[in-house]
Amino acid sequence: MVKAPAPILLPPPPRSPTPGFLPHKRRRVGKGGMAAFAATMLLCGVGLLPQPGWAAQAQAQRLPRPVGFADIVDKVKPAVISVRVNIVTGRKGSAESPIDRFFRRFGLPDGSPDTPQRPRGNRVTGQGSGFFISADGYAVTNFHVVDKTDSVEITTDDGHTLKAKVIGADQRSDIALIKVDGGSNFPFVRFADASPRIGDWVIAVGNPFGLGGSVTAGIISGRGRDIGAGPYDDFIQIDAAVNRGNSGGPSFDVEGNVIGVNTAIVSPTGGSIGIAFAVPADTAKAVVAQLRDKGKVIRGWIGVQIQEVTPDLAENLGLAAARGALVAEPQADGPAVKVGIEAGDVITAINGKEVGESREVAKTISAMAPGTGVKLTLMHKGQEKTVSVVLGNLPDQREASLAPEMPKQRGTAVPRLGMNVAPQGEGVIVTNVDPDGIAAEQGFEAGDVIVQAAGKKVGNAGELRAAIEAAQKAGKHTVLLRVKSSEGAKFVALPVGRL
Repeated sequence: MVKAPAPILLPPPPRSPTPGFLPHKRRRVGKGGMAAFAATMLLCGVGLLPQPGWAAQAQAQRLPRPVGFADIVDKVKPAVISVRVNIVTGRKGSAESPIDRFFRRFGLPDGSPDTPQRPRGNRVTGQGSGFFISADGYAVTNFHVVDKTDSVEITTDDGHTLKAKVIGADQRSDIALIKVDGGSNFPFVRFADASPRIGDWVIAVGNPFGLGGSVTAGIISGRGRDIGAGPYDDFIQIDAAVNRGNSGGPSFDVEGNVIGVNTAIVSPTGGSIGIAFAVPADTAKAVVAQLRDKGKVIRGWIGVQIQEVTPDLAENLGLAAARGALVAEPQADGPAVKVGIEAGDVITAINGKEVGESREVAKTISAMAPGTGVKLTLMHKGQEKTVSVVLGNLPDQREASLAPEMPKQRGTAVPRLGMNVAPQGEGVIVTNVDPDGIAAEQGFEAGDVIVQAAGKKVGNAGELRAAIEAAQKAGKHTVLLRVKSSEGAKFVALPVGRL
C-alpha cells in the first residue's frame, strides 16, 4: 500500500519592498528544488492531496458561492397546493368584473380557457394554485379559480389528492378560502406583517400549466397598482414569471412569508412577459379572517359611485388641485343621499384626514364596519362643507347585466364632435360615434347617455351644442359632461379648444 504523501503548503510569496513591484533579486533554483516544485504542482493538479492547498482555499474565498433560494423553497414549497375544479357549463355565475375585460386571467376556464380543458359532457376542468394557512387544512386561492365550481380537488406537494370545500369567496378582492379534509398536520405558511419594498426579492410558487411545484423568482416592481379591477385596487406588481395556473398561488419574501396572492398578468401573447399582479398580504389576511368567521366579507358603504379627479375635471369644478374623489352618482336610498351628497361633489377628507385619490375613499370606507359614523369633508358647488354619515352595509354585487339598449335611430349630428345623439328620457343618447373623432378619443360609445353639460341638463342635440359653444366663448379648454354608460355614471371633461 502506497502511503499518500503529506500535503505540501506553498509558502507565501516574498513581500515586495514597493507596492506593485517585484523584488530585484533572483534566486537560482537547483534541480532538486525544481523537482520538488514540479511534484507539488502535479499533486495539486490531479487532486491527490487529502486537503486543498492554500491556493484553492484562497480561490474559494475570492469567489464566494452565489446565494440562491433553495433553503427558502425547501421551507415553503410543501405548503403550496395545486387546485383543480370542475365547472358546470351554462351555469349562471357572477357578473363579469372589469378585470375580466381588461386583463388575462389565469387558472379559470371562462370562455377563453387559461389552462387546457377536457370537456366531460356539460363539464369542463380548470387548474389553479393555492396555499395552506393552517395545519387543519384551511387554504387560500383566488375567487375566480373556484367561482362557478361544482367541486374542488387539491394536490399537495408530495402528490396526495384530497377533496376540498369552499368556505367563502369574495369577488371584490378576488380571494377565496377553502378547507381541505383529511388531515390535521398540513404544512402551512404565514402572511407577512410588513409591507414589501420596491426592489425586494420575491419568490412565486404555483401550478402553471399543471406543472405543480414550479418556482420562479424576481423582484417587487411596483406597489399600489390600479389595474381596473375595481375601486379597491391596490396590487403589488412583480416580475417573477407567472403563467396560467399560477392564479391563487403565493408570492414569498426571502424569509418565507407570503407577501401576496398572485391574481393577474398582462400578456399580449398569453405567456409571461414579466408583469404580474398580486393581492397584498394585508388585504388578503383581512379578507380571509372574515371569510373564516362569517363566510363572507362585510364592508362599510356610503352609497356613491366615485371617480378620480383629473386636472381637466379639477379646472371645471373650480378646484385648486386635482385630488379627492368625485361623486359621479349617489345611489338611491344610500347613506350619502340622506345627508344631501350630490353628483359633482368632491370628497376631500375623511374624519379630517385628506384624501389624495379616489381609491383612498373606497379602501378607507370599506375597512370600517357598517353603523360607524364618519365625517366627510366635501367641495359642494364651490363651497367646502362637512357632513356626518352613518355607514351602511355594502350590498352584494349584482348579477344583472347593465348593458344599455342599443339605439335604433341615427340621431342628430353634433358638428366636429364626431357623434350623433337623440333625445331619450333624462338626457340624450349617443346613437353613433365616428371612430376618428374626439368623442371616440374620450371613450364614448353608442348607447351612452349624456345627462348634463356644464352643470345643466340636456334634452336634445341643440342644448348640447349650446353648452359647447358657451364654453368656447368663455375661453375654456374643456366642457364638463355627466354621462351614464353600462359601467355606471361618470364625468367627462370634453376638450372644446380643438373643435
